[in-house]
Amino acid sequence: MTDGIEEDPLALEQQVCFALSVAARSVVAVYRPLLEPMGLTHPQYLVMLALWQHAPLSGRDLSRLLQLDPGTLSPLLKRLEAAGYIRRERDAADERSLAVSLTAAGQALRAQAERIPPAIVQRLGLPLADLRHLHTALTEVIAAANRATTTGAAASPGAAPGQTSA
Repeated sequence: MTDGIEEDPLALEQQVCFALSVAARSVVAVYRPLLEPMGLTHPQYLVMLALWQHAPLSGRDLSRLLQLDPGTLSPLLKRLEAAGYIRRERDAADERSLAVSLTAAGQALRAQAERIPPAIVQRLGLPLADLRHLHTALTEVIAAANRATTTGAAASPGAAPGQTSA
């Protein structure tokens, strides 16, 4: 209860999933005009970030790093290869394994991309410390959700009154 009024546990504005979903769409929309001149969608940008940091990578490692299933990752890689940013090759040691590396154009794109993080901070207009705190909190939420889905843990049906619903 809040101020003597019982909250609706199914109120849309109380749902963590709703806030996360709207926040994700809203932040990706802020990225869009910065990525379009580079010819990248936001999911492709995430692939490039992983490759700029870790390339070359196996398809399996890239999938794990981005937390994307191979069926979602594969079309992203095909489009990035068609754009000339990456190269996909079968691993010589294991033909079943895909090796993903950057092309010269993909490596050169990094210089343009380095302008994106400060531009996002400026466009959001939030203090960097707040964004770092949000990142830490979201990382904890991701870890908790991963634990819940891998262990089969069910959400607690009896949340205390006044708590935010999940």
